[in-house]
Amino acid sequence: METYHTEIAPGGHWSLELRRGTQLTLTDLTGSGNAGMLFYNPRNPLERYNAPDTLKCQHTFKLTRGHCLYSDMGRIFASVTADDSGWHDTVCGNANAENVAGKWGRRDYQRDRNDWHQNGYDAFLVELAKYGLSGADMAANINWFSKVVTDADGNMALDDSASKPGSSVTLRFEMDTLVLIHACPHPLKQADAYPRCPIGVTLSKAEPMSDDDICLNHCDENRRGFANNALYHLGA
Repeated sequence: METYHTEIAPGGHWSLELRRGTQLTLTDLTGSGNAGMLFYNPRNPLERYNAPDTLKCQHTFKLTRGHCLYSDMGRIFASVTADDSGWHDTVCGNANAENVAGKWGRRDYQRDRNDWHQNGYDAFLVELAKYGLSGADMAANINWFSKVVTDADGNMALDDSASKPGSSVTLRFEMDTLVLIHACPHPLKQADAYPRCPIGVTLSKAEPMSDDDICLNHCDENRRGFANNALYHLGA
């Protein structure tokens, strides 16, 4: 099977339009990493990843194998077909410049080059601008490899031990999708120094979906989501 490999450097960002039937595998190369991700319909960028619908229709707070990633038009961008971590965050959003500067100091690329401190919000803005989009088009993002836990009072914290070196998650794309990714720290990350965790990216062709597919059969809502996709592609 023909594959493509690349690596997103710590604090780096990347984007690509992935075709329906493509398989994307992300790898936490060093452990305790974070891969922020957003999805858009490249034919209509007003259609984008919808975190609330993704969670409520699958009755979950976390993402893992068997879950589907929904657009705000009831269609499925991608399915999670494999997962080593078992828990990925889709409620905490991005760190911004002030958040990062408050924890690790303010560094810029002009002065510090590759030792600067990029944040997830600005990283996404850079990628969005490549497609004529802006901060107005920002949606709530997924944070792959980040497990968020709560205490008895409902306070959220990041479980840094959840993702081990080499942990991976694989997505099968169910429609053409503009994918944005960054390798910036999770907003709840606590560390003495700015985290520098690279993310591996592997692209290949996905195996066709079968009738016993775990994502299709996870719940009735997913079956309706795939039916919406079928109608969409019939019209296309």
